Amino acid sequence: MADYRRIVVKAGTGILTDPAGNAGLDLPVLDGLARQMCQLHAESREVLLVTSGAIAVGRSVLGANGGWPSRDIPSRQVLAAVGQARLMQTYQDLFGLYGVQVAQTLLTRTDLSHRPSYLNVRNTLQRLLELKIVPILNENDVVAVEEIGEVFGDNDRLSASVANLMEADLLLVLTDIEGLYTADPRHDPDATLIRYVKQVDDEIRAVAGTALQPWARGGMPSKLDAARLVTTAGIPMILCHGWAEDAVLQAVAGEPIGTYFEPAAEKLEARKRWMLGEVSGRGHIVVDNGAVAALMEDHRSLLPAGIREVAGIFQRGDTVYVSDPAGRRIACGIVNYGSVDVDRIRGLRSAKIEETLGYQYGQEVVHRNNLVLL
Repeated sequence: MADYRRIVVKAGTGILTDPAGNAGLDLPVLDGLARQMCQLHAESREVLLVTSGAIAVGRSVLGANGGWPSRDIPSRQVLAAVGQARLMQTYQDLFGLYGVQVAQTLLTRTDLSHRPSYLNVRNTLQRLLELKIVPILNENDVVAVEEIGEVFGDNDRLSASVANLMEADLLLVLTDIEGLYTADPRHDPDATLIRYVKQVDDEIRAVAGTALQPWARGGMPSKLDAARLVTTAGIPMILCHGWAEDAVLQAVAGEPIGTYFEPAAEKLEARKRWMLGEVSGRGHIVVDNGAVAALMEDHRSLLPAGIREVAGIFQRGDTVYVSDPAGRRIACGIVNYGSVDVDRIRGLRSAKIEETLGYQYGQEVVHRNNLVLL
């Protein structure tokens, strides 16, 4: 196991809230989390915490378990606004018991999708670490309309983006089960824990379950998405039960706990890590087998001739997934054309682009320099 010097810890709603189901904070769990992270901090390791739970705390404070319309966006924003302050105050008090200062950072997808703000966030977090301050990050539900329950997925994706942003040595995802199982262990008594995952492929995805708690937005599929994002960038991920004794310390020490996701052999360059972090799931491009070979084996650009289908809506400059004919995501990249234009030129030779559209932004739909293979 590697010597993990910079660790991103993600704590989900399922482990931070009262197991009785009233969505209030489980203070002993939060105290244990703070204690372990402060111990790593005392060992001169750099730790960042990505936390969920603001909406759940707001629900508890406002007594919103009955007729509260918690699924509409304005109501969730109200819950987040009320809960975020109390959640951060709790962390500040608990970390303070161990003499460690913390700093709040609230992010939206927009903050990480635009390169200048992405770099600014990185610089700020880097400076906090240099000052021996533990950054505590959360999704900014109060101002982020489309993100709530749709993009970051209970902060699983956010934690992966932060790990890539900061070139972490490890992403540790704490959840309410021991790791990835062959089936949902809460429903199937024969389910067994998968200790090691070499690659997040279709077989691994087939065993993913769903979130059971109504106030948690993640679930195993979003955790596997996070695993693929970081491992593709060359960062390992460990998924384990957050209530296990000293789970954080065990994972960082290299002890066998939860499920370990193996990283790619080499870390991606900074710009391609950014591309991975901003890829949108709202649209994707399906290519034929010839294009698959050109991309995967010859490392060539994606041309319109190899495109079979365009799904969803995206704009020029967005980062989207590229899928093979079976629907498997093989790459992501920055598109030179929006979805409407790509749909018009798909299957055509590049020489026909300007004739068809009346303009062109290049012969490639995705240039190889703007492409990341998954």
